[in-house]
Amino acid sequence: MHIGKKIKEVMAERKISVISVAKQIECERTNVYNIFEREDINTGLLQKLSVVLHYDFFKDLSKETFKKK
Repeated sequence: MHIGKKIKEVMAERKISVISVAKQIECERTNVYNIFEREDINTGLLQKLSVVLHYDFFKDLSKETFKKK
């Protein structure tokens, strides 16, 4: 899973702006746009984003990791 794309998707679904997320995770909006390009992310930042967006990204990552083939 491309985590940056998933974060962008969840933000769009919830109609939460880049500016709003940037304020809540205490960073510049350009950093949020950079997050959209990331294929991986540190857990601390992902935890902040999960709280701000009310979405469990860790659950999705776990499903992806352990899906049956």
